[in-house]
Amino acid sequence: QVQLAESGGGLVQPGGSLRLSCAASGLTLDHPVIGWFRQAPGKEREGVSCISSIDGSTFYANSVKGRFTGSRDNAENTVYLQMNSLKPEDTAVYYCARVLACPVVGGTLSGDGVAYWGKGTLVTVSS
Repeated sequence: QVQLAESGGGLVQPGGSLRLSCAASGLTLDHPVIGWFRQAPGKEREGVSCISSIDGSTFYANSVKGRFTGSRDNAENTVYLQMNSLKPEDTAVYYCARVLACPVVGGTLSGDGVAYWGKGTLVTVSS
């Protein structure tokens, strides 16, 4: 069953920070690999981050590399996406979703296999 819920979005000024949360049950077994996606108005869905409990791998799209960091809490009940140095182009609805594996460096994170998309959480970066 799908048991993922995003939260933490909001309005932030350029250069600011937000931390998104993805509440996931059975993370290490049922949902060991979590991807973060975003979709801005008029643009295609973009996979921006991925974190895997299977092999410990992480992935960041070039557009967010060095600014976004994925992590888990101690109990691995929640996956986080720390977003720093936010830019207006980061404005989008952000989603977390179960994926099969994180891409390799230089690859892309695809959401084509995601069966369910939740409501997401809106991040607005504006001055």
